[in-house]
Amino acid sequence: MRTDALDIARFYRTPPGRAARDMVQRRIQALWPDVEGLDMLGFGYAPPFLEPFRDRARRAIAFMPAAQGAVPWPAQGVGKGGLTMLGDEQRFGFKEALFDRVILVHALEEAADPARLLREVWRVMAPEGRLLVIAAHRSGLWSRVDSTPFGHGRPFSRSQLGGLLSDALFEPVAWSRALYAPPWRFACGPKTVRAFESTGERLWPAFGGLILSEAVKHVGAVRPGGATQRVRRKSLEGATRPALSPRSDTTSHSDEQKGAS
Repeated sequence: MRTDALDIARFYRTPPGRAARDMVQRRIQALWPDVEGLDMLGFGYAPPFLEPFRDRARRAIAFMPAAQGAVPWPAQGVGKGGLTMLGDEQRFGFKEALFDRVILVHALEEAADPARLLREVWRVMAPEGRLLVIAAHRSGLWSRVDSTPFGHGRPFSRSQLGGLLSDALFEPVAWSRALYAPPWRFACGPKTVRAFESTGERLWPAFGGLILSEAVKHVGAVRPGGATQRVRRKSLEGATRPALSPRSDTTSHSDEQKGAS
């Protein structure tokens, strides 16, 4: 059972919700600074994170699962590139290879079948498209407090999320964590949150409330289900530099244990 969209919308009007929005928005905009002419999809509850791109991307769609419900976005009506849709999380209803950038947030934690959801995301993404997964972190405090949407459903460790992405034929290329401030109103003022973020990244990186992973759908990959298919290469404008931590294949065993927490 998914958290109701109205409850999530109310959360983002609270101090903890605004703190979550601001910290994650900052990372996304650093990760994807140029989306001009690109098609973007946000699945789960993505309006707070799609908003900065609404007037810059060619198209930005907030697609919400039927079990969650939907709220209008933008609130004042459809503007340039902004649109809300409601549908089946296992059958998106879009044609293949359509979206250049996809954000999953409030998506995997309460999905009935996370693997199948990711396979459907893979299907609708353009070759070399980029996916950003924002999920509750298993070791973080936010996943343990059910007054926020991140406290519902299943949280993930880095290794769990990486396994899901790899099984769906994505290549994880960058990782980060966010939200080191506790999810309480008194600790979520702008200055306090920035201080927690700066200190947390240096001193206790394994305890961020959210885990963020950027992954790529490579051209010529085998489609989920075992079949192969030639895909039309779609030009991606605005090459990006990773704003998250690049994946390291030479991580020591002790470091990997920390990263998986």
